[in-house]
Amino acid sequence: MHMADALVSPAVGGAMWAATGLTIGWCAKKVREELDDRKVPLMGVLGAFIFAAQMINFTIPGTGSSGHLGGGMILSILLGPYAAFIVIASVITVQALFFADGGLLALGCNIFNMGAFPAFVAYPLLYRRIAGRNPTPGRIAAASLFSAVVSLQLGAFAVVVETVLSGISALPFGTFVALMQPIHLGIGIVEGLVTAAVVTFVWKAQPGIVGQAGPGPAAGGRSSRKLVVGLGLAALIIGGALSWFASVHPDGLEWSIAKITGKGRLPGEAGGLHGTAAGIQRRSAILPGYGFNKGATPAQGKGDTPPAPARPVVDAGRSLAGIVGGAITLAVAVAAGFLLRKKKPR
Repeated sequence: MHMADALVSPAVGGAMWAATGLTIGWCAKKVREELDDRKVPLMGVLGAFIFAAQMINFTIPGTGSSGHLGGGMILSILLGPYAAFIVIASVITVQALFFADGGLLALGCNIFNMGAFPAFVAYPLLYRRIAGRNPTPGRIAAASLFSAVVSLQLGAFAVVVETVLSGISALPFGTFVALMQPIHLGIGIVEGLVTAAVVTFVWKAQPGIVGQAGPGPAAGGRSSRKLVVGLGLAALIIGGALSWFASVHPDGLEWSIAKITGKGRLPGEAGGLHGTAAGIQRRSAILPGYGFNKGATPAQGKGDTPPAPARPVVDAGRSLAGIVGGAITLAVAVAAGFLLRKKKPR
């Protein structure tokens, strides 16, 4: 659901940059008030884990489309909504700057669409009410599934609204929304199941984290270190090897656009802010398209990969992208956590 700059006008892109920036500032203030030092490593490894997990597109059967984990619900449940939004912002910014996944002009849209709805709508209004104060595996599964579906539906609808308000793509609202919502229903179901599995694993390993995602002391000790190491190893394995199994089908957004226009990507504007953003992205992307594809254009996503005859496709460039991207995301999220951590009383 990473929007390319071709979908977004400077006015809408700028407005969403402002909205996202204000939200990050608000979250930073809240995190400074409540984040314990012991949760900072968890922010880093979860950021790396979500970065790696987003590299794996899974096929939606019978559609010719694919989806990938958003990760906003996992982060919100395990870190609380404010730290979660900062971590998802770190993930999406690293993707855009270093791997040309999602446009720079559309960066505010992408962070808001994938971060705000799970953190500030689905988590407090749905997940916490269903899971309750004393979650069980069944309640976690039900809460994860329902909240993930709702947050994906809201995010997909926001993409349609932002695209139509931009008025530069000529995608009709009715047709676009009729394609986007059903395909993201399927993606949301998979996301909910993955979220339930990850949260249940963490709950069994360290129940205090799942039961306490807001203010208060984070659980620590040897189990916490084991959890951080385990998530870090999972991120390394997923990004370095399991990403070879990613589906070659276009993601839900690209699939919807292709159904309307016959092409999965729309040509971007060459001048103005679009041209400036594209130029910056060309210079900053070290592994565009998550590989050694020097000819990749800015905002080229996972769905633009040429079809391969079989999975897995062993790709050293993709492995390097998964490892480097995870490491950069970990460093950014940890740095943000240490800068914003709660001050200890003297």
